[in-house]
Amino acid sequence: MYKNIVILTGAGISAESGIATFRDSGGLWSNYKVEDVATPEGFARNPGLVHSFYNHRRGELAKVFPNAAHTALADLEKRRGGGVTVVTQNVDNLHERAGTVNLIHMHGELTKMRCGKCRDVIVTEEEFSTESVCLKCGGVGSMRPHIVWFGETPMKMDEIGNLLEKCNLFISIGTSGAVYPAAGLVRIAKASGAHTVELNLERSQGASLFAEKIYGKATEVVPEYTGKL
Repeated sequence: MYKNIVILTGAGISAESGIATFRDSGGLWSNYKVEDVATPEGFARNPGLVHSFYNHRRGELAKVFPNAAHTALADLEKRRGGGVTVVTQNVDNLHERAGTVNLIHMHGELTKMRCGKCRDVIVTEEEFSTESVCLKCGGVGSMRPHIVWFGETPMKMDEIGNLLEKCNLFISIGTSGAVYPAAGLVRIAKASGAHTVELNLERSQGASLFAEKIYGKATEVVPEYTGKL
């Protein structure tokens, strides 16, 4: 039995809940340029546009729900009673809504805002603008989405690295294998001697790095695979 399991999840696990990925045609992202709404430079250039974009995304999040893949991971954690950690690239809150507790959001969280001056982080479902005030330091217009934008360093990388060095099973779910450093986590797990598994709709760019590969819808392959652990 695997004692320490690390599970990396990407956009593919939430896509079946109705959350659009970068690559979806006709989705929310197709109406915006990444450099305008997902970079520090874009925020500095037009903070109003960025706030509007994330206000909309936050509102859309309330309309979707966890799917069978999210639930399967929460059930695995509960059944094992420890030794299971989910590291997600997703900024949605579907994992926690499904019941997952040991969770790391390496790219931030849509339901949080951060003050650029005092660094205070708050949980919120409210809309923000350039006139919003930080309740801790009183800074006006200093609040920004608690999201890791392109060009910024993902969160808790040291903690993730330590977990990977100790794990003996690494599962990647719904990731493209194109975004680093997340795409490189399998290499760390593999170097530590962990069994590596890819559960995905189709082969990722890093598929050759996995010892075991199963392809299909996340809502089908994730419950089936985790149910055997």
